[in-house]
Amino acid sequence: MPGDERPPQSAGLSDEPPALLRGDIEILGLLPNASNHTLLVRCSDGDDGVLAVYKPRRGEAPLWDFPEGTLYLREVAAYRLARSLGWPNVPPTLVRDGPAGPGSVQLFRMFDPEQHFFTLEDERPEEFRRVALFDLVANNADRKAGHCLLSDDGRIWAIDHGVCFSDEPKLRTVIWSFAGDPIEEGLRGDLERVARSLDPGGDLRGELEDLLATTEVDATADRARELVRTGRFPEPIPGTRPFPWPPI
Repeated sequence: MPGDERPPQSAGLSDEPPALLRGDIEILGLLPNASNHTLLVRCSDGDDGVLAVYKPRRGEAPLWDFPEGTLYLREVAAYRLARSLGWPNVPPTLVRDGPAGPGSVQLFRMFDPEQHFFTLEDERPEEFRRVALFDLVANNADRKAGHCLLSDDGRIWAIDHGVCFSDEPKLRTVIWSFAGDPIEEGLRGDLERVARSLDPGGDLRGELEDLLATTEVDATADRARELVRTGRFPEPIPGTRPFPWPPI
């Protein structure tokens, strides 16, 4: 159950590095400029090892509009949603019981700290269309420009999804460049497929029900279906605060 101290099982996951999935977790240090307790760790499994970002449940700052102790579960739910859609790039993210208790561990990607959405949007619009659609489905309340990383493999990776999946409208994002644009047929097909997978008995629904409240899973399906129905990127909702702060 979301918020429970016992981490849900990571069943059916096969594309994560073995060291991330089951390796010993060693804390290397605290990452700066994070609102929650965010740690750089090494996950080691025999001779294999990877760097990861560990966000323990007990280090989460309480929020008035999200249930206490659920942010790490939302990080994992975002990865599973992105994996089901096939986009955008979200680093493998799992629930693990680490040195500070249950939390999320996300594969660390080396990135250029000078690059972010505002520096990349003109040259990588197709990738950001996918990030924007993902945020609409996930109801991301905090898509800052700096949450889009240009990694050393040349790909853009979307991170920091702890305040997603509310069943109330909370979208706050810097990516409004595509408002009013039509959604490409292929992307609409992906959204429709994921909406079906969120139906009772669907594979993605089964993956998310251990991480989110039932109403939140239902709302995720509704948002995907609404995008398919309208076929367009929406405009900001009047009377809401559509941008995060700070923007980067």
